[in-house]
Amino acid sequence: MSQSQSHGKLYIVGIGPGSIEHLTKKAESVLLESEYIIGNGTYLDQIAEVIKDKKIIRSGMGGEVERARKAVELGYSHIVSIISGGDANVYGMAGLVLEVAEKSGDIELEVIPGVTAISAAASLLGAPLVNDFAVISLSDLLTPAVMIESRLESAAQADFVIAIYNPKSRARKQNFSRAVEIIRKYRSENTPVGIVKNATRNGETVIAATLGRIMEYNDIIDMSTLILIGNSESRLWKNRIITPRGYQRKYEY
Repeated sequence: MSQSQSHGKLYIVGIGPGSIEHLTKKAESVLLESEYIIGNGTYLDQIAEVIKDKKIIRSGMGGEVERARKAVELGYSHIVSIISGGDANVYGMAGLVLEVAEKSGDIELEVIPGVTAISAAASLLGAPLVNDFAVISLSDLLTPAVMIESRLESAAQADFVIAIYNPKSRARKQNFSRAVEIIRKYRSENTPVGIVKNATRNGETVIAATLGRIMEYNDIIDMSTLILIGNSESRLWKNRIITPRGYQRKYEY
């Protein structure tokens, strides 16, 4: 996989939900091969043990465009990894980096998949995602609130299991309560709900509750929390959530 400095390559790397043990072997290999690692400071800190000998370019929230530009610029002549939490295709950096690369000319790049926050959260809750599901972010920084509400309405009405990313921030406190209000129009108060904060990281919190009780946990919900709301067949079992795949309709077990 070695590349010379005269011929660069840009990797867009999903580093998983936070813990080093959930970093894939492929992602680790690419990071170790890279000369430069570019990313949000929080995510860089999560993989500090792996990238300690690399040239690090860090920035905070809101610096995504500049990170993407820098990664593409360096990627023409260096081996570069720009990192993204979870998987780079799930509210991550893959789209933005490819858009920048599209306008910048021919560059060799590769997207490296990672374990998503939704996969990590689901594993901690048992089996909430085994059937069709929808993933919706409540952040209206890049998506209009009216569009988010329309998607919530459609997903709830269609009986998808719903995974909610970015439920609430300090500056955006009402979007989550509004989302719950929309979903309640189509779901029973007994619908299972999973609340997972800091999945696989320090401070990990896992709560299995119901839609009728979800606002009791409103104070702990923030941007590091993922919410999973079951469908009409989901059920609670021993503080876990089971969403049947449909085998029960064909088999006895």
